Amino acid sequence: MKSPLLSAVAAAPAPPADPRALTPALPDFELIELLFFAYRDFVGEPDRLLERHGFGRAHHRVIHFINRHPGLTVAELLDILEITKQSLARVLKDLIHGDFVEQKAGAEDRRQRLLFLTDKGRALADGLATMQHQRITRAVAAIGSEHRPMIARFLAELIDKERGAAPATAPSAS
Repeated sequence: MKSPLLSAVAAAPAPPADPRALTPALPDFELIELLFFAYRDFVGEPDRLLERHGFGRAHHRVIHFINRHPGLTVAELLDILEITKQSLARVLKDLIHGDFVEQKAGAEDRRQRLLFLTDKGRALADGLATMQHQRITRAVAAIGSEHRPMIARFLAELIDKERGAAPATAPSAS
């Protein structure tokens, strides 16, 4: 069923070009709700694939960041995800027992646990990323690829500056 809000947004005139024309004193319910719906659909298709393996969104986040940063330490992953050791331990246990993730001891410090995806884990990560990439590609194409930097900036501006985001490049393997 299509949301009345989404229908109204599609039919609504383009927003004013001058950002000062927006009323900052009132909540922007339209954008708030669009973010809720966008997130729902952005994670919905991957959720269904993860469910086939008995996994959830926590597993998805772990798989994603290990895929993006092979050799990531458990400590670095805890910092990125801002979760407890206990929460990560449960998710990692599932992924390791399912042969999606493997742990290796650090070369310099044997106590260090480095995380890598197995071939099975990479296949799942690639499937999940492909689903989300296709959705993003469609949305950016509809707006115009020249606007991608502005979209990225908008999303980055939603992130608390003190917390930041994980770097696009691999963290140090220290």
